[in-house]
Amino acid sequence: MRLIGRYNASHMSKRQSATTVEGPVPARSSSDFTASPVKRRIIEASAKLFARRGYSATGIAEIEKAVGLGRGALYHHIGNKENLLYEISRLHVLDMVEYGEQLAGEDLTAEEKFRALARRLMNTIADNLAELTVFFSDHRALSRAHAAELVEIRTRFEGLWTAILEQGVREGELRETSPVVVKGVLGMFNYSYLWLRPRGEESPEQIADEFCDVLLSGLKTH
Repeated sequence: MRLIGRYNASHMSKRQSATTVEGPVPARSSSDFTASPVKRRIIEASAKLFARRGYSATGIAEIEKAVGLGRGALYHHIGNKENLLYEISRLHVLDMVEYGEQLAGEDLTAEEKFRALARRLMNTIADNLAELTVFFSDHRALSRAHAAELVEIRTRFEGLWTAILEQGVREGELRETSPVVVKGVLGMFNYSYLWLRPRGEESPEQIADEFCDVLLSGLKTH
């Protein structure tokens, strides 16, 4: 069954995979252009609190203390606590979407795009463990409107992986498969937030390459 919709290798040596995925187009989240340094500080400090204590168990007073702002100044920057959760949850997913959309226009094979996006994802998780922990653990606390917006962003991200696999099918590099495969791929990468350690024995790039080796070996036409 061919991959459809937008929903969540021949074996390359480590040297080869590092060459093909190093230095694709850089990307920055759109939030980076609008968030003030103070708001970024609030987001980072709050993400650490939410990741450690949970969103519901963290009070505004704790956030005030962590960022050194009074309640009025804090609300000026975040609007309210739930809006802060939304900003934390969408920040790095948007970054991944923007990176993936730029990557889609590059003159690369499906495998090269797959590996590049995988490396970016593992680095994003490793560099932002608190934010990604909050994203995966507390997104159900979002309001219906914010939750719908977050689902739309996540759907765009899943669609990027679908498009890469469909490119591989068109080019005869990858076999046709079910849409559920994309969810399996993302599950393999996303839930690394539970065990990933940024300064572990293997780098995020090495882990991404190993995952890709396993996944692509099962998706290759031969």
